[in-house]
Amino acid sequence: MRTFQTKFFVAALSAAVLALTVAGALFATTMRRQIDRRIESTLVAEARLAAELIARGTPLSTVPELDDEADRIGQLIGARTTFIAPDGTVVGDSFETLQGIAAMENHARRPEVLDARATGLGRARRYSATLKMDMLYVAVPVQHPSIAFVRVALPLTDVGNQLQAVLSATMTALGLALVGASIIAFVISQRIGRRVRLVADVARRYQSGDLTPAPLGFGDDEIGAVARALDRSVQEVGRRLAEQARDRSRMEAILTGMVEGVIVVDSHARLQLVNDAARQMLKLDEVGIGRPYVETLRLPAVVELVAAVLFGRTPDALQFSPPRDPQRTIIARAAPAAGAAEHGVVLVLHDITDLRRADQIRRDFVANVSHELRTPLTAIRGYVEALTDGNATPEESRRFIDVIGRHALRMERLVKDLLRLARLDARQEPLELVSCDTRGLADAVVADVTPAAVERHQRFAVRIEPGAESVRADPAKLHDALRNLVANAVTYAPAQTTILVDARRVDHRVEISVSDRGPGIPEEDLSRLFERFYRVDASRARDPGGTGLGLAIVKHLVELHGGNVRAENRPEGGAKFTIALPAARS
Repeated sequence: MRTFQTKFFVAALSAAVLALTVAGALFATTMRRQIDRRIESTLVAEARLAAELIARGTPLSTVPELDDEADRIGQLIGARTTFIAPDGTVVGDSFETLQGIAAMENHARRPEVLDARATGLGRARRYSATLKMDMLYVAVPVQHPSIAFVRVALPLTDVGNQLQAVLSATMTALGLALVGASIIAFVISQRIGRRVRLVADVARRYQSGDLTPAPLGFGDDEIGAVARALDRSVQEVGRRLAEQARDRSRMEAILTGMVEGVIVVDSHARLQLVNDAARQMLKLDEVGIGRPYVETLRLPAVVELVAAVLFGRTPDALQFSPPRDPQRTIIARAAPAAGAAEHGVVLVLHDITDLRRADQIRRDFVANVSHELRTPLTAIRGYVEALTDGNATPEESRRFIDVIGRHALRMERLVKDLLRLARLDARQEPLELVSCDTRGLADAVVADVTPAAVERHQRFAVRIEPGAESVRADPAKLHDALRNLVANAVTYAPAQTTILVDARRVDHRVEISVSDRGPGIPEEDLSRLFERFYRVDASRARDPGGTGLGLAIVKHLVELHGGNVRAENRPEGGAKFTIALPAARS
C-alpha cells in the first residue's frame, strides 16, 4: 500500500513532468516557427541580393555565362541559385551542369515563380524531382535582359538539422529541470510525509487512551492548523470523557453503597442499569442491559408497574415477595426519570423484611409484656379484694399476702430484666474485660443453683479441657449469662439426671457448654429461642416463675463480649447451649 508521502511525490512529479512537457512542446513549436521565419527571411534577403547583383553586374547573355554566375552566387550565399528566363526556361543553376540545365522542365508554372510574377515575391515548399528532396524556394523578379526571376532554394534537411540542434538543447534543459523537480518534490514530500506521520502517531496514541497533549509542533500551514484543531477537539473530548467517567464512578459508588435496589429503564423499554442490591432482592442471575426489561424482570406486577409509568400514569407503590424468597417483603416504587416519562423510568426497591420483622417483634413484645404484667396484677388485685372483704381467716390472709408478695417479686424481676435489656440494647452497660478462671466461674455458678437442683435430685458435672482454663470476659456479666443457662437446665432437665458444664478450646476461642437430658427443643424453635418472651411448646414450658427474658439477656451479654451463643439438640437427647468467647491472652 502506497504511503501519503509516495502519493504526494508521484503527484508533484507528475505535475512537474506535465508542466515541463507542455512548456517544452510550446517552446519547440515557437522555436520551429521562429527558425522557419528566420530561414525564410534569410532566403528572401539572399534572393533579393542575388537579383541586385545580377541587375548591377555585367550583362550576360549566354547560358554558360549565366550558369557560371549562378554557381558563383550560390557559393557566396550557401544556397541553390536558379536563373529563370521570362518564358520560364532555366538558364542557370548552381546545382546542375549545362546538360542538366538543358534537361530541366520549364519553370514558368512553378508556384514561387507565379507568386513572384504577381506580387514581386514567391515562396514555396515542395519535393524537388531534380534533387530528389524537399526544398524551400524563394523567387524574386530581376531587371536583366536574359533573366526574369532569381530563385534561391535551401534543402529542408538543413532546416531540420538546425531545428534538431535547438530541440536537443531544449530536451537537455527539460531533463535537467525534471531532475531538479524530482529532487524538490522528494524533499517536499518527505517533509510533508514526516508531519503527516507525526499527526498519525499522535492519533494512534490518542486511540490507545493516552490523551496527554502532543509536545511537538505541527507547523503553521493548513496541515498544522488541522492537526491543532484535531488536538484541541481530542483534548476537549478527553476532558468531557474524564468528567463523565468521574460522574459515572460517583454514581456507581452511590448505587453500589445503596441498600435500596435501583433499576433504570429507558423510554424504549430497554434496561439501562441494575445495581447489586436490586440483583440480590429479585434474585437476578442474568441481567440483559440494553435488552427489553421484561426479559429480565419476570415479575408481572413489577412489569406492569414500569409499564404504567412509561404510559404516563402515576401508579401506587407495590408490595410483593420474590418468587424464590417468599419470606422477604419488598416495596417497589416507580417514577419517571428526570421528571418526564420520555426520559425513561426509575424503579426503586425497598426491602422492608427487617422492618416488618422488627414491627412484629415490637407487637409481640408489647403483647407479651402486657400478658406478663396482667397475670400477676390480676392475681394481686384478686387477693387484695379478698383481703379487703374481711371474710378471710388469719391463715388465709397470710397465704394471700404470700401470693401477693410472690407476684410482686415476679413483676419486679420482669421490670429489672426489661431495664437491663434496654441498657444492653443501648450499649450502656460498661464492660470490664479481664482474664477469668473458667473453673472458678463454673463452680460459682453451680454453687448458686445447687439448692434448686437438690430439690429435683439433680447432679452437676464440671469438665475443663486443657487450653480452656481461662477466658477474657467481664466476670460478673459472664457469671449472669452462664447462671441463666444452668438455671434453665435445672428447670427443664428431668429429676435424677446430671447437668454437664464443660469448657474446651476451639482455635482462638473458648466454648463453654451447658447440657441437660431434658425433652430437647423443636427444630423450628431453635432459630427463635433467644427472642424476648418466646416460648416453646408445652412440653418445655413449665414456667416456674421466670420472666421469659433470660435467654435474650444471655444473647446480649455474650454479644457484648464479641462472642456468640447457640442452642442445639444433643444426639443422645436433651438440649445443649454453648457460649463462645475469645480466649485469654497467654
